[in-house]
Amino acid sequence: MLLNVQGQEAYCYTGGKAFNRELPTVVFIHGAQHDHSVWILQTRYFAHHGFSVLAVDLPGHGRSKGSPLASVEAIADWVLALLDAAGVQKAALAGHSMGSLIALETAFRAPGRVTRLALVGTAYPMKVSDVLLEASLNEEQTAIDMVNIWSHSSMAHKPSCPGPGFSVMGGNQRLMQYVSRRNPAKVFHTDFSACNSYANGEAAAKSISCPTLLLLGARDMMTPPKATATLSKAINGAKVVQIDNCGHNLMAEQPDAVLENLFGFMKS
Repeated sequence: MLLNVQGQEAYCYTGGKAFNRELPTVVFIHGAQHDHSVWILQTRYFAHHGFSVLAVDLPGHGRSKGSPLASVEAIADWVLALLDAAGVQKAALAGHSMGSLIALETAFRAPGRVTRLALVGTAYPMKVSDVLLEASLNEEQTAIDMVNIWSHSSMAHKPSCPGPGFSVMGGNQRLMQYVSRRNPAKVFHTDFSACNSYANGEAAAKSISCPTLLLLGARDMMTPPKATATLSKAINGAKVVQIDNCGHNLMAEQPDAVLENLFGFMKS
């Protein structure tokens, strides 16, 4: 589905079904140098089991036009504008990595519009090393290689995961390269800089009143579970779940476990 958001064309994947604003809506927000496709399994299931789905391509990512936005706050405003464009008053939000910060800030800015909050592969503060920031600016393929290695718990996943001939690490690498090819702007560096500079996370977390799930990879090296302490303590009643044998790229490494936890949370 294409929407006009802040004067630019924005793409949302709707899970293989026409978007129906009469159903409860879940907005899925991807992380740095990714697009909507990281949520394919989860969004298709949601769309065929009682929900409407908006899996966004953030500005400058995937099929959405424009330049990547430079701050988490600006992207949160964009998400709210997207809800307006879709005619959705209230929605649940699920965000991965950078997307989790965006979801958190969106809930802070418009608490009456967010019904549930799922923060996947999250941390706060979400600092990025100087080496990685520099690589994302001047040696993007090096940055892609570094993040791809650190985002997975294993170099060799179980056979046929999730289908014959599928490579978890290869798929993630190609997606990041695809985002880079589609947009000559420094998308990776812009995304990382937004994560690195976001400073409102603790205040936003303390303001959250809706049900909240923190879904973590037990072997995550990018946003290790211990780095969620600020959020889990600040968000009243937050539910924390760790998925075993899983790194930062949760949706690809343990797709069924992610779906089970997200769907159970959103339906409860």
